[in-house]
Amino acid sequence: MSIDSYGEEIKAACDTFENALEHAVNFVLSQFSDIRAGRVSPSLVEGITVEYYGTPTRLKDIATITNEDSRTLIINPWDVSIRPEVGRVLMAANVGANPIDNGQNIRMTFPALTEDRRKELCKQVRQIAEDGRVTMRNARRDVMQKTQKIAKETKLSEDEQKGLETDIQKILNDYIANLDSFLTKKETEIMAV
Repeated sequence: MSIDSYGEEIKAACDTFENALEHAVNFVLSQFSDIRAGRVSPSLVEGITVEYYGTPTRLKDIATITNEDSRTLIINPWDVSIRPEVGRVLMAANVGANPIDNGQNIRMTFPALTEDRRKELCKQVRQIAEDGRVTMRNARRDVMQKTQKIAKETKLSEDEQKGLETDIQKILNDYIANLDSFLTKKETEIMAV
């Protein structure tokens, strides 16, 4: 039996559940992108907030951020007058490299990752993935409670209710398997020398 056959209220609750699962996976992926693997990514500094004419603004909205090589980022603010402020904020952000203002742009050269640091990053990535799984299981608990309440009101049979719970669990398992594949890919990326 598919979820569509249980009625509009249950279908709406399950759609909300799937949206929560999708949001959890996307959040985990955004957290993964902030963790440096072999190649330094501009996403390490894109979200850092800089005070720009009195307004907190993300660095990616006021500067060009590019890779010079696998370990070096070049940050080129569009407004030259804020370059010292950008350098100060990058220093305070403590992302693993010191910004060097050469008068034209800001250069950040990151050290190569040691094996211990790679293992530490893998632990961090696993923890992020586990937090995502916990969020997904909490969403499952919430949808189970909603659907059980609706099932009692609409007088679903026990077999239909068990089938619904099985369908919800299958959806969760699919999303967790998807998350686990992203985790494996990220760990492989981190451990590659």
